[in-house]
Amino acid sequence: MDLLINVAVAMAGLMLGFVLRLLWNKISEGTAKNDASLIVEEARKDAERLLKEAEFKAKEKSFQQKEAFENEMASIRKELRSIEKRLIQKEESLNEKAIQLETKENQLNQVKDNLQQDEKKLLKRNQELEQLIETEHRTLYEIATLSKESATQMLLKKLEEQLEEDVVGLIEKSMAKARLDAARKGRDILVMAVQRCAVEFTADNVVSTIDIPNDEMKGRIIGREGRNIRAFEKVTGIDVIVDDTPGVVVVSGFNAIRREIARRAMEKLILDGRIHPARIEELVEQTKTEMQEIIRENGKQASYEANVQNLHPVEIELIGKMKYHTLLGQNLLQHTMDVCHLTELIAGELNMDVNLARRCALLHDIGRVADESYEGNHAQIGADIAKRCKEPLEVVNSIAAHHEDVPARSLYAILLQAVHSIVLDRPGARKIPLERHIKRLQRMEEIALAIPGVETAYAIQSGREIRCIVNASTVPDNKAILLCRQIVNKIEEEMTYPGEIKIALVRETRIVEYAR
Repeated sequence: MDLLINVAVAMAGLMLGFVLRLLWNKISEGTAKNDASLIVEEARKDAERLLKEAEFKAKEKSFQQKEAFENEMASIRKELRSIEKRLIQKEESLNEKAIQLETKENQLNQVKDNLQQDEKKLLKRNQELEQLIETEHRTLYEIATLSKESATQMLLKKLEEQLEEDVVGLIEKSMAKARLDAARKGRDILVMAVQRCAVEFTADNVVSTIDIPNDEMKGRIIGREGRNIRAFEKVTGIDVIVDDTPGVVVVSGFNAIRREIARRAMEKLILDGRIHPARIEELVEQTKTEMQEIIRENGKQASYEANVQNLHPVEIELIGKMKYHTLLGQNLLQHTMDVCHLTELIAGELNMDVNLARRCALLHDIGRVADESYEGNHAQIGADIAKRCKEPLEVVNSIAAHHEDVPARSLYAILLQAVHSIVLDRPGARKIPLERHIKRLQRMEEIALAIPGVETAYAIQSGREIRCIVNASTVPDNKAILLCRQIVNKIEEEMTYPGEIKIALVRETRIVEYAR
């Protein structure tokens, strides 16, 4: 029994040991797997970390290379811009030098021509002196055989010729002295003329009249102790004149835009009836806004009629302001449109760019209506404004050169100069009726033809020049100057005219033969 128990215990121990062995093997195997998993996981994490670090370093290096490349390209672009700017400056300098060289060449050619003419004159003078010596020799031989009376007549004749030459010399000296004194006395004469003659012209161009329903309205315009009229003048910057003239009130000012605003605002106040300082300020501000819109519409309409597109808003506004300014008694906008039309016709005939020519013509007088903040003459002011508005160089130069203040550097500038002169000099451009203008031209020709020795006379340049043709066989050179002076004196005595009239006397000998 004990043996069986021991065997059973031994068998149970063997079974237990076998089971424990199996359990131990399973436990060892699970631990190894776990360790392997941990090792793989750590290796994967290390690999990912290394990969991220490598990617970060690669991106950082790429960013640095890109930044270095961009810096290098910026440096290259900056250098290219600098080179381009230097090239442009060199090109402009070369153009200016070319113009200067051309001018100098023309001057040299002119000097050469003058020298050749002087040489011809000297040769001619030498020939005349030789002829004179020969004539004097013959005269001496003749005098030896003349009687006392004949010698006296010959001597008187020679004295008369010498006196005529002396008179011509005195006239030339007097005219030269008059030209020198003209610059000195011109300023005083102009001041005196302005004082005496400016009143009527100014009254026609700086005054606007406004109709009122009754004279009671004058008192309402003035207001209690003059507060309404003072408020109106302060807001508009225009003087209001209320006098004994029935049915009208006058607004006066040199600024045409402000005067128009004042006129419109005053008409609104008269229609509204509520005239007090607050209402005055309200209506004046409202009128200013309306006036700005009207000016822009006028500019747009003018540019549309002239067929000029893509104008800057500043240019459109200045063109619109032209409607309220005058030039030599003519409306400035109408003058500009006349210049545009004639420029378009001539440019088309010359196969020039008609659009560019119209643009030059439309903008040529914008400097006349610019603000007082600009300095310089109206041509230079207009050119500066066009340059700021990115206009082509041809347009800028045409505006600056249309009064020949600066050299013309394109055909468009020369064309604008010619058209501007034509439009200003045409009959009627200065408010002179056509019939009166024709009569004045006829009278000028009649005065010239009344002088003995003048065969034909023509009044040209709209009456600013008379061209007289005399017979070379009856009027010698020394008498031609006296004859021209007689015409000048006659015109000054019998006619009144603005400015000056040029007298051009032509003495020529025409010899005509026919080959048969």
